[in-house]
Amino acid sequence: MIIFVIMKIRTVEWGIISYEEAWKQQTRMFDTLISAKEKQEPYDNCIILCEHPHVYTLGRSGKAGNMLLTDDELKKIGASLFHIDRGGDITYHGPGQLVCYPILNLEDYSLGLKEYVHLLEEAVIGVCAYYGVIAGRLDKATGVWLDGETIKARKICAIGVRCSKYVTMHGLAFNINTDMKYFSYINPCGFIDKDVTSLSLEIGKMISMDEVKQRLNIELRNLLTKK
Repeated sequence: MIIFVIMKIRTVEWGIISYEEAWKQQTRMFDTLISAKEKQEPYDNCIILCEHPHVYTLGRSGKAGNMLLTDDELKKIGASLFHIDRGGDITYHGPGQLVCYPILNLEDYSLGLKEYVHLLEEAVIGVCAYYGVIAGRLDKATGVWLDGETIKARKICAIGVRCSKYVTMHGLAFNINTDMKYFSYINPCGFIDKDVTSLSLEIGKMISMDEVKQRLNIELRNLLTKK
């Protein structure tokens, strides 16, 4: 039996795209990869990079009470709320935030789900280091944090993934030049005692989104090809 597996990683840039449209497109790609894998047909693994208009997403295990605004109040700030099929609680997406949706067959990289989430965190930690920002992890809290084990703990990147038959969708939301006031309308990722931050806040200037996209793409590819 010949198994046709192509481990090429294709980078796809969607620019600014509505969350609903991005969800539809990545779902189609996710389903297509699973189908190709099951039929032993060729496929590409993909790294999707984009930004979204103002939107809040609530994961499967999220609590509705972590959204602090009513529907009318959401409309006033030009935002919407989506219930979505990823792990994690509530988070915010908006302009100036880099969103990355890797659609990968983890078996191509000998990765389990926990290892994969660790890899996503490691990629963002690497990007932060490139800009001179020391980032890391917080025990029992997914994502990337600064000063994670102190009272100054603040989150710079949220992570929530869906995985079926070792194929992934959803991914990470990395605050670059994000308008942080939008986080004040939620309990980010369910936390009420921890802050959020952005890369531009930490280094004191705006950053080229194209440059950060390139750095994140490099970090992810390097980590995946090391596996």
